[in-house]
Amino acid sequence: MKFLVIGLGGIGQRHVRNLRTRFGDKCEIIAYRVRRTSPILTDSLQVESVDGLEQRYGIRSFDSLDAALEQRPIAALICNPTSLHMPVALAAAESGCHLLIEKPVSHSLDQVGQLSEIVRRNSLVCMIAYQLRFHPCIIAAQQILAEGRIGRPLACRAVVGEYLPGWHSYEDYRGMYASKRVLGGGVVITQIHELDLMFWLFGRPKRVVSIGGHLSDLEIDVEDVASTLLSYDGMVAHLHQDYLQRPPARQFEIVGQRGKLQVDLIALTVQLFGSSGEKLVTRSFPTFQRNSMFEEELSCFVDAIQNGCKVPVNLADGLQSLEMALAIRRSMDTGGPIEMSEPI
Repeated sequence: MKFLVIGLGGIGQRHVRNLRTRFGDKCEIIAYRVRRTSPILTDSLQVESVDGLEQRYGIRSFDSLDAALEQRPIAALICNPTSLHMPVALAAAESGCHLLIEKPVSHSLDQVGQLSEIVRRNSLVCMIAYQLRFHPCIIAAQQILAEGRIGRPLACRAVVGEYLPGWHSYEDYRGMYASKRVLGGGVVITQIHELDLMFWLFGRPKRVVSIGGHLSDLEIDVEDVASTLLSYDGMVAHLHQDYLQRPPARQFEIVGQRGKLQVDLIALTVQLFGSSGEKLVTRSFPTFQRNSMFEEELSCFVDAIQNGCKVPVNLADGLQSLEMALAIRRSMDTGGPIEMSEPI
């Protein structure tokens, strides 16, 4: 199999490593690179070497996307900045490539409908890379909810926060895509995983209302704090996102008619409480390795190509979390609630 990787930053290199782990020399990896400035990174995003990336992983790189697509790759992994996803995804899909698009689908709805039509017409696999769908804590929580062990969910509180300058030690945070509006940055869209999880667990909200903005002294031109209420039929959820917390936090708490579920993705624990507050279940995953999510994600994508398996987040599913994020942004800008039944 021949894979085209578009963008060889941290996530692009992770996919390259996982491709080599799964296929060894039995797959060919080509890349479309524009800047060619990324050092070789380790699994923990530490710099291993300042050059030699192509030689290390046996990659042929191209300066032209057309030239790369002329090599007839079976799939394209879209790993460039968010605002640049659509042009390369459209070109790759037109050439017949299956697509693994890093979250989110894009920074806007522009051209997403066009991409959907090409994917349908060419019978392509298009998977949006929300790797938390493969996190053991999230899987355990979803199973507990599906079994009805807390009854009907009534309220949810989710928190995700991490200090932006500490994300990538190998680069200045001020140049990261997450820091720049022109590249599709901002805490709402960059930390969009929680919105995908809310869609998976609870469906599409009826309306959203959000406050926040650029509140810190970080040198960025996007929002770094967002506090959002999402209203569902019979349930309300609160999502807090920030670029500021030290130490980081990533937690879910779901209150149901007959109990409560607590998920901590930093502590790697899932706790279930009964109707009287008694602790019924505690699960922990101390041996969890973060890269295992990306390995399972890649396996799912390849299996869909080879065997016709369904992917957990297709383009239509990925569009749901993007529309939620855009509604949050609009609420933040207007100061009022946004109805999700209306065009975003």
